Amino acid sequence: MWLWIAILAALAGLGLATSLISLWEAWTDDPLRSIGMLIVPAALILTLRVWRQNGWELRGSWWGLLPAALGLAMSAFRHKVAWALVLGQTTMSFMAPKFALYLVASGVVLLFAGTRVWRRAWFPLLLFLCAQPVPYFAVNYIDLPLQSLSAHIARAFAVLIGFPPTSKELLRLMFTPDFGMFIAPGCDGVRGALTLGYLALITGYLKRVSVWRWTAYVGGGALLGYLFNLIRLCALVLYYRMAVGHPRMEHFAKWADYIIGGCLFLVAALLFLWVISRKDEDGETAAGTPERESAADQRQIRLTPWRAAAFTVVVLIFVLPAVNAIRAWRPGLSATVRKGIVTPAQLDARLPTQLGSYTLARAWQEAFGSPIAMEIGAYRNSSPGEAILGVWFLSREHNPHDSWVSRGEDPQLRGSRIFLTAQQQPTQFDTAFYSDGVRDSIAGNAYCTPEGCVPSQRPPAFKIQFDLNPPDFDSPGRRAVSVFFRIDQPHSSADPKTIDQQLTASAQRFLASVDPVDLSSKFQ
Repeated sequence: MWLWIAILAALAGLGLATSLISLWEAWTDDPLRSIGMLIVPAALILTLRVWRQNGWELRGSWWGLLPAALGLAMSAFRHKVAWALVLGQTTMSFMAPKFALYLVASGVVLLFAGTRVWRRAWFPLLLFLCAQPVPYFAVNYIDLPLQSLSAHIARAFAVLIGFPPTSKELLRLMFTPDFGMFIAPGCDGVRGALTLGYLALITGYLKRVSVWRWTAYVGGGALLGYLFNLIRLCALVLYYRMAVGHPRMEHFAKWADYIIGGCLFLVAALLFLWVISRKDEDGETAAGTPERESAADQRQIRLTPWRAAAFTVVVLIFVLPAVNAIRAWRPGLSATVRKGIVTPAQLDARLPTQLGSYTLARAWQEAFGSPIAMEIGAYRNSSPGEAILGVWFLSREHNPHDSWVSRGEDPQLRGSRIFLTAQQQPTQFDTAFYSDGVRDSIAGNAYCTPEGCVPSQRPPAFKIQFDLNPPDFDSPGRRAVSVFFRIDQPHSSADPKTIDQQLTASAQRFLASVDPVDLSSKFQ
């Protein structure tokens, strides 16, 4: 029976292949979320630990079939249905992989172990919801402000020791022109704070501390991680100061950062564990011995093979599409760029060099965290200003209007507009007019697959969103990528609507030679 349950649980994991692949892409593409690959095994181990403490009892309930089937269905059809709660700039998708993971794990526990084990395993089961450990809105509201604050502190410390940085761009702080490091992506300490925060969360549960003490653990761990990251930055400044003029030390600067950071984080983790383990008054009680089985328990155990048989049918329904998803999966473009399989020069070559009267003047890439996320080209013709054409190729939704808003640019006259692209193909873009007193711009964005394009949508302030066949950002070879354009010209004092009409005409001349469907094929 236990072998059967183990095989069924493994098959259920296989049925979650679509969700697990999506999680793997997020963990490997974004270092800030990479801790999720440790959280999921921790949740599984802690769930089994609770079950063991209850004598591996088999008092399952047929109700477990419902969440298990729902979770498997959510994983199988997550690309066909979108159901989300939109709150301003924050969107919570109810079809996110973490919910499928939680439902299947809860279903297995309910179906075989029973409601008592399910209630006692409330924390490790909820831990599955942290498979995506950082919500995306936290990047704008926490990650970027902390980057700015940490860069200020590092810069101030460099000035204090008589070693002022040479760069004028604060978030691109380079401590020396030849061997300094680009510190912005990892300088905010969020990764260390996040790691110690989750360590504190799990430790507080294992020690069975009070809610207030548990909260203090989590807050203290996060603050300690951030504090030691500031020490790392200041130690790195000192290293740079000593390394100037010593070529061997200059070439070792990157590894010096890793060694300093690793040692400090290890000290922080050990210090944290020592502090919280000094007085264990609220320690965990030993697991009680299993109660003697009653006649009702014997009846429940006899029903277990029937539950296993029913669960087998449910799992097999979703295994075939999951196997097909695994066969079709391949690493995204950002992963191949990171591994050096595709070089930045090869990315540049995927952009057209001539678009009507527009000629490619320069091309470059931009990163989201550490992976390269965008390929952008600037085009020029005889008219003033330039036209920007870009592709976001990470396996996730991206609307550049949100990025421009976070930079303080105010979109005006925003709405969907239709432009005739290459081969006179009408394509709808989510467009807006921008004016910052120096330049006037019109920008648009669409989600394009090798079959066609749909405009990105402006999120409402509050909405429960339900869509059938939404843009699929995960499936290799046919996923949607964000194709965006921006037409810039020097600022004019004319009426904004008049300028917008002029820019719209310029955008139409530029887009008449752009094939966004072909671009989406090249950046799969």
